[in-house]
Amino acid sequence: MRDGALIDVISKNLSLLSGSPHDVDRLIHSIDNSSYVLIGEASHGTHEFYNTRAEITKRLIQERGFLAVAVEADWPDANRIDRYVRGRSRDNSPRQALSDFQRFPRWMWRNRDVENFIDWLRTYNDTRADRIPEAGFYGLDLYSMNTSRAEVVRYLDRIDPESARRARERYSCFDHFGGDEQAYGMAAGFGASESCENEVVQQLTDLRRRAYEYMHRDGLLAEDDFFSAEQNARLVRNAEEYYRSMFRGRASSWNLRDRHMAETLHALAAWLERRFGCSKIVVWEHNSHLGDARATEMSRRGEYNVGQLVRERYPGQTFNIGFTTYTGTVTAASDWGGDAETKTVRPGLSGSWEELFHQVGPPNFLLSFKENQGVSAQLAGERLERAIGVIYRPETERVSHYFQANLTEQFDAVIHLDTTRAVEPLDTAAAVVEGAVPETFPSGV
Repeated sequence: MRDGALIDVISKNLSLLSGSPHDVDRLIHSIDNSSYVLIGEASHGTHEFYNTRAEITKRLIQERGFLAVAVEADWPDANRIDRYVRGRSRDNSPRQALSDFQRFPRWMWRNRDVENFIDWLRTYNDTRADRIPEAGFYGLDLYSMNTSRAEVVRYLDRIDPESARRARERYSCFDHFGGDEQAYGMAAGFGASESCENEVVQQLTDLRRRAYEYMHRDGLLAEDDFFSAEQNARLVRNAEEYYRSMFRGRASSWNLRDRHMAETLHALAAWLERRFGCSKIVVWEHNSHLGDARATEMSRRGEYNVGQLVRERYPGQTFNIGFTTYTGTVTAASDWGGDAETKTVRPGLSGSWEELFHQVGPPNFLLSFKENQGVSAQLAGERLERAIGVIYRPETERVSHYFQANLTEQFDAVIHLDTTRAVEPLDTAAAVVEGAVPETFPSGV
């Protein structure tokens, strides 16, 4: 089907987003009884993605009884936020609760949009009716191997000093790498050093063997503490494997990371079900993690992702939402570990979903596929889709930031916001990159 005909199909089936609280009524209705709502983002540094995602999440918590927000962040960092929103920490503000997000890229979670949502979540929990469970905030990622090791030991120090001593001894296997996970991964992956695999597996096994004893010491608080410690111990086990795999190829490490995030989501769902008889969870991650990998070129590289794994495990219970934008600004770095910059986002490339949506006309709209199979059939087929992570290199736009995707199979609904702006980091003002890359920049590099 030619683009003109596709534009006509989209125009007849979209829902305009005008800034009204009722804009997403249709979307909330489409979600229906789904227990897992996966809300993506096309970049890690766009204000409108964070803000719109938060507004949808608030309604799911208030109107549909969702109990958790699970995000692309490490467990111990997010756990400090969880304690704050439940009124169980000494932090006196959302910004203070976000203090553990210190590794690159800090702006991904330490930004004003997240701060505002955390403030709302604390207020919601404080003022909810007694019969309604609290809503929590949890991390799914696995980069915090060293912090999680320390958290396991800290937990055991408090309740079982002898087990804490054994945990220190096991985890000391990593000590001569000076806290450098990648140095460990390279040495162990290439056989230059013994791996710590047996030690981290033994520690997780030992912790789980004492589960009943540890969880029944101080009621529900003890259950919370044990569950968190168990997730940290499992994170250490999976992170150890992940860092060893980094040097075997992209597909291997990508799959290990997304498998860990899906496993953590499943563990969280099971825990919520035991505690509250309900396991409704909203997930916040990048489009590339939450859109079904089977509908993209990722699958041809042997990669899967959280979106695919959750759909496979919970058929009929999952609803995933993607975001796109045509142009604007974004907070991103030029290189890994670099400073946050406000960068100009080049207009969507020719042949991309972003360009097609821009041509439709209305600047902001929602397009639902799940409730309109006719639209899905007419829009079926692959086009380029943009993905900006924490690094944005407009000079290599096509190679660095686009992949082929069938959007109608990748997501159940897509929100297009034509012109967007960068998130505002809490720590420092982002440096402005002057001047947009011209539209004539070669698209094939």
